[in-house]
Parts: sequence; structure tokens; C-alpha cells
Amino acid sequence: MAERLSAEARKSALAELPGWSETAGRDAIARTFTFKDFNEAFGFMSRAALVAEKNDHHPEWKNVYKTVEVVLATHDAGGVTKRDIDLAKAMNAIAGQLGVA
Repeated sequence: MAERLSAEARKSALAELPGWSETAGRDAIARTFTFKDFNEAFGFMSRAALVAEKNDHHPEWKNVYKTVEVVLATHDAGGVTKRDIDLAKAMNAIAGQLGVA
């Protein structure tokens, strides 16, 4: 099982994850991605899903038209772990490839 990050480690990791922030009321991180249209948002989700599946670590997310809201937490660890940070980095990289900063 992945080890939950300390508050200090989580804050340090977030400092290197543009757009991500702590989620109020729970030990999780979140980001909202906004794309130019639905097709681009869905393409992002498809690419991110492949990474998530490969790592057996899946996001909580919601898509409405061109917006994708993502929350990451490792449920069996009770909070944010390195697995969440790694998936957030991968999502940022995928979004960057699509021109979203």
C-alpha cells in the first residue's frame, strides 16, 4: 500500500504542480482543466485514463463540455500519496501537450 504524505511533503509537492491545490475538507488535491472544446477535453481524459490504468490508480473526475475537474487521493491510504503526485504530474504534462498551461 502507498504511504500517505505528510502535510509538509504534500505542500512541497504542490509547490511543483502548477494549477493543483489542496481540497477543502479532505486529504486530496484538485485541479480544474479548461480546454478549447469538448473534443480536446475528452482527448485529455482518454490519454489520462491510459496512464491511470497503467498505474492502477484512478482519478475522481467530472467533465462538462470543455472543463474537466479532477480530484486525486489514494483511498486505501486515506489521503494523498506519491501515486497522486505522479498522476497529477502526468495530467499536467498531457494538458501541456494540448496547449493548456
